[in-house]
Amino acid sequence: MDAAQPLPDPRPFYERAADQMAALIDLTSKDTLDAPTPCSEYDVRGLVSHVIAGTRRFVAVGEKGAAPDAPDEAPDVPDDGLAEAYATERRRLAAAWADDTTLDTEVTVPWGTMPGRYALSGSVMETVMHSWDLSRALGHPIPLDQELAGFALATGRQALPAEGREGLPFDPVVPVDPAETDTYAQLAGWLGRTP
Repeated sequence: MDAAQPLPDPRPFYERAADQMAALIDLTSKDTLDAPTPCSEYDVRGLVSHVIAGTRRFVAVGEKGAAPDAPDEAPDVPDDGLAEAYATERRRLAAAWADDTTLDTEVTVPWGTMPGRYALSGSVMETVMHSWDLSRALGHPIPLDQELAGFALATGRQALPAEGREGLPFDPVVPVDPAETDTYAQLAGWLGRTP
């Protein structure tokens, strides 16, 4: 990300994004865990497991300054423990990033080395996007926070180029008409999903 355009403190956005994600995870059931999601690599179970694993990685970034090599899924979490596992990891993440100095400390994440606030903003973006994925898979059971999507979209546009995505886990931008869609659809398009 371009540090010349400083982002606000991402921690309040993370808390809101985590609240939204937790509410959606609470609505999953054994009947929905095998349902497909817009994130084509994952069904609902895999997506939630991926979110838990990603949250664990960002605990390490906050605590140690670097993301560990870790699997994309949390295979040690049973189906009936997904909500509890996510609640535990998000509390750990909040504690790991509680010190204000973490925001301006250089950290290393899979996509580069940068001040903590930029890395954590990327985690917010991922959490917000995966909330949309999970919401779609569950049939849109709750309204999603549009301001969160705006923060995530601004982060995505700053961090992820429209061109030159080779080697990144994002497909090309899918054009979306902002006049006809909400901010989540615009975020999905920017991250290479078809809304």
